[in-house]
Amino acid sequence: MSSGYMILSAFFFNPQGDHRMSWRYPEAPTTEIFDLSFYQKLATAAEDARLDAIFIADHVAIWDILPSGLAHFANPRLEPITLLSALSAVTKNIGLISTISSSYWEPYNVARQVASLDHLSSGRASWNLVTSAMPEEAMNFGRDGNAEHATRYQRAHEFISIVKRLWDSWEDGSMLFDKASGDFADVEKVHSLKFEGEHFKVRGPLNVPRPPQGHPVVVQAGSSDDGKNFATQHADLHFAILKSKEEGAAYRADIDRRLAARGRAPESFKVLPGILPVVAKSRSEALERQAFLETYIPDRMQLDLLSSWSGVDLSGYSPDDQMPKLPDDATYNGGRTALDRVRKMAETGATIREIATTLANTGAVPTIAGTAIEVADQLEEWFVSGAADGFNLMFPLLPGDWLTFCREVVPELQRRGLFRTEYEAGTFRDRLRLKKPANLFDSSDK
Repeated sequence: MSSGYMILSAFFFNPQGDHRMSWRYPEAPTTEIFDLSFYQKLATAAEDARLDAIFIADHVAIWDILPSGLAHFANPRLEPITLLSALSAVTKNIGLISTISSSYWEPYNVARQVASLDHLSSGRASWNLVTSAMPEEAMNFGRDGNAEHATRYQRAHEFISIVKRLWDSWEDGSMLFDKASGDFADVEKVHSLKFEGEHFKVRGPLNVPRPPQGHPVVVQAGSSDDGKNFATQHADLHFAILKSKEEGAAYRADIDRRLAARGRAPESFKVLPGILPVVAKSRSEALERQAFLETYIPDRMQLDLLSSWSGVDLSGYSPDDQMPKLPDDATYNGGRTALDRVRKMAETGATIREIATTLANTGAVPTIAGTAIEVADQLEEWFVSGAADGFNLMFPLLPGDWLTFCREVVPELQRRGLFRTEYEAGTFRDRLRLKKPANLFDSSDK
């Protein structure tokens, strides 16, 4: 069994919910998703339930290359650092996870923004590092298409190494504010990086002092071989796509082997599978509601999404055909985690229609449906078995499913002793039972 309480992170990709067409639901919000009060209600409910974090996913583009994209897929969203900075002012304890791409940002900007959020929130900032795999994103930043998969990860390795050095460029105690002498800082404790690599050239130091957490919590979600190697070298939390507790146990064992090869202990790295909780008066009612929601996604859009994820234009195939030959991982420059999901489903003999329907509606994240007690049972089973340190909660409909989970499932988990009833003291990193990193420049920390 995992030590301590399970970790619960309230995730959203689309502001109306984590079903791709949740915006069509009669009770779904519309323009209020661009108003702070909508998010303040969600954040307050999550903090009242003592959840660990709010996790905001992001794209830096509209999904509109494929025919049905712009017409149907509602993916406009607020910029996450801006939104979380606002939410930091109306919350006190909950962690604030922002998705930021290493492909289209600069290390100095990211280090400064995340450090600033960590100071303003008293140590609650977290960065979900992504490498961006949408061609629409590339075309917003002067490119004709994605960089090669390996190149994106090489850039990400260099990127995060610089960011961590920038966070460490001011040692603790470096700021003197000595009004008598006029010494603002101890120059021996403020460090330039003078970094020059393949992708970046950064002088430093950062113009923000070291964050309260030392390094704000780093999250990573790629499950390709490159992604897992990157995560076990650099990250603290890992958002995984796992279908069962058996798959989770095998995944954890693989992760632990990679951690050991890097000299890291298993407790330094938390695995949070994504799950789609649907809570209702009965399991059948929950499944009926989820099935009804799935009727909202147009067939054409399902096939377009599958074309995007697989790297194969499926417009000339019948939906009842088997998937054609898929690209090799070694040469595919899209999202390899998504490609792997398609490949695994295709190997079962599923048709194009079956794969498209499943992935378009759930993204391969398992649905946990039923009463609050039944949902809590399934979460407990995964957690107690060691298959998960907690869960990334991907609610189909916002705000309803988010609020229902906080109101009904969390108290059941608390009753079982699986989840906190009050926040522990300290930073977000402290509550996750993660050590504060030593300063890379401070010999006294080593």
